[in-house]
Amino acid sequence: MQAHFQAQQTVVQLNKGHGRIEKRTISISENLNNIPDFPGLRTIIRVVSERQVFRAFIIECSTETRYYVSSVIEPIQTLADRIRGYWGVENKVHYVRDVTQGEDASRIRTPPLVQIWAIARNLALNLYRDHGFENMAQAQRLAGFSLDVLKGLFRMK
Repeated sequence: MQAHFQAQQTVVQLNKGHGRIEKRTISISENLNNIPDFPGLRTIIRVVSERQVFRAFIIECSTETRYYVSSVIEPIQTLADRIRGYWGVENKVHYVRDVTQGEDASRIRTPPLVQIWAIARNLALNLYRDHGFENMAQAQRLAGFSLDVLKGLFRMK
């Protein structure tokens, strides 16, 4: 795919924050010549991410290229926003489950228990969100330290 990709439109997104600068160059091509046949394929998208992470007087640079296939033809900015939005949701969910709930550090490995704890973690997050919490770490702390908050989450008196 890499050798045959011919960009027809390109947009650049620049994001700064959390000690890093990320430049994403998104290109699309509707030219499918020399591309293997794929049912419904209409657009090929290439995303080149250049990231600079600042850590204690050291700048770490990395470049990553990803390709996506799409069955829709949309403006490049719409496709770029969709891709960015998808990864934002993935990262947000993973961050909350890993950092706030310690999912990756969990030592539970027995097959039925892994699924049960995942359901319990999701239940907790949904209860927090249902009660208007935006900060899941704060919600978890309050529920852990206050029986009244915990009872309120389960609508108990």
